[in-house]
Amino acid sequence: MSHFDLRDGVLHCEDVPLPAIAAAVGTPVFVYSTMAMRTQAQALRTALAGLDDPLIAYAVKANPNIAVLRTLAREGLGADVVSAGEYDRARAAGIAPDRIVFSGVGKTADEMRRALAGGLAQFNLESFAEAEMLSEVALAMGCTAPVAFRVNPDVDAGSHAKISTGAAHNKFGIPIGDTLAACAALRDLPGLELRGVAMHIGSQLTSLAPLEAAIAKLDALIAALRSQGHAIRTADVGGGLGIRYDPALPPPPSPADYGAMVTRLTRGRDVRLIVEPGRLIVGNAGVLLTEVIRIKPGPRCPFVVVDAAMNDLMRPALYDAWHPIGAVAPDGTEMTADIVGPVCESGDVFAEARRIDRVGAGDLMVIGTAGAYAATMAGTYNSRALTPEVLVDGGAWAIVRPRRTSDAFLADERVPPWLAGDREPDRPT
Repeated sequence: MSHFDLRDGVLHCEDVPLPAIAAAVGTPVFVYSTMAMRTQAQALRTALAGLDDPLIAYAVKANPNIAVLRTLAREGLGADVVSAGEYDRARAAGIAPDRIVFSGVGKTADEMRRALAGGLAQFNLESFAEAEMLSEVALAMGCTAPVAFRVNPDVDAGSHAKISTGAAHNKFGIPIGDTLAACAALRDLPGLELRGVAMHIGSQLTSLAPLEAAIAKLDALIAALRSQGHAIRTADVGGGLGIRYDPALPPPPSPADYGAMVTRLTRGRDVRLIVEPGRLIVGNAGVLLTEVIRIKPGPRCPFVVVDAAMNDLMRPALYDAWHPIGAVAPDGTEMTADIVGPVCESGDVFAEARRIDRVGAGDLMVIGTAGAYAATMAGTYNSRALTPEVLVDGGAWAIVRPRRTSDAFLADERVPPWLAGDREPDRPT
């Protein structure tokens, strides 16, 4: 069931009409549905119910808003974090330390210290050099760090090259063939406790076949590690299950399909399964609400110039990603147009020659499926304000991140002493 529906000709998020949010907050603005997130979280929990205490560690990078994290924490989800900032957000949202997995290829010693001090379920180590650093940090703190090695199974996820993470040429994990030697060497590193193995082959997976092949490799690896005396208690199979952006394409596997496959491959293996969904939980829970500035004639079709831009939603410019686009109050007629933003880049395009609801200047539009990898990747290019976020729950709504305007950014910047007055800077002679 969609939680963005037309009622009396006007698009609503749950029980709130989107024009009411636009009038109060302005545009562009991200709008999230609480029920959409809860529904997906519950569907995944149900799909994995046949396993013994699986940890669903939501990938914070998909959408790190604290209100979103707290909503998911109340649904029993943990967190997969890749930075100290994400760790702090997870803790601020009330996620228990023993439900946090720390991933990422470039963890620093400071990040390791912060997570060890606050507690976590495990670090997913991505290299032996990282293990050596963590050993030194843990020893200095007088504690033991729970760890898993992230392996690279050399499986092509079949997704966009820039979101593939499990092929041999990707930067993530250690080669799966090196894992036995790495785990043997880990025994000589004090302050570390090997708990398991992990992998993640990519994002926006539209077929379960690559993931099934990777899990089979992980299963064989666990058996080999146990034969060498390692007590492997966790198996992190990553996330990446895709969602439907373009209704013209076949739907990706459902959470039920995914759960059935994962359960079949991992049940009875005496490991705690960890999964890291992100987009699956929040992708369809958000839209980017925007206003048409003007219609500009074009050589093949008109340009619909909206007040949202590539700095608000980077995915089309970065990945050539397809997002559904429509009018908030469609009148039943259509037009073909290029939908573009105001940023001074030719790549600031949301759709080309797209058949859309007919709109004019001042009309509201929505760019759909914008709950994941949208606000989290937003920036302020062209000195644009950072887009606000709104969370809806039934008939209630609240701003969960205000619009950050030029005044706030200017207040953060400093003029050096030699530019503060009329004095010329000292220059080398």
